[in-house]
Amino acid sequence: LGGVDRTGPHIYCIYPHGSVDKLPYATMGSGSLAAMAVFEAGWKPNMSEEEGKKLVRDAIAAGIFNDLGSGSNVDLCVIRSSGPAQYLRTYEEANVKGKKQGSYRYALGTTAVLKQRVIPLEITSVSVSSPQPMEVEPSHSRR
Repeated sequence: LGGVDRTGPHIYCIYPHGSVDKLPYATMGSGSLAAMAVFEAGWKPNMSEEEGKKLVRDAIAAGIFNDLGSGSNVDLCVIRSSGPAQYLRTYEEANVKGKKQGSYRYALGTTAVLKQRVIPLEITSVSVSSPQPMEVEPSHSRR
């Protein structure tokens, strides 16, 4: 979560379990490790807007090229203290998708079924238990 208020720009990282970090930069998602490496190497205080865009572009591209689940486009959002946020959709298409050379759909029956075996599953019992509390010694009694 990022934005600008009367005290300046802020970036917060909100985790699924509820904790919050206020950081100079943050990454989340499947490509976050590669992106974080770029931020750690290239971030510096008081960067210009163009320097910031390039750093974010490089971080997103690192995520794209080092993670199969990160898509192919670099999208940016520039938030300034005055005016609306500027969304830069497809700022760059870092990893251009190839075109299929043919159809990969096959008619039913194209591949012969040589053997079929169905094994029914039978549930014989179900066990449900409650967790037992763990004994913990109070920290003030340790010496």
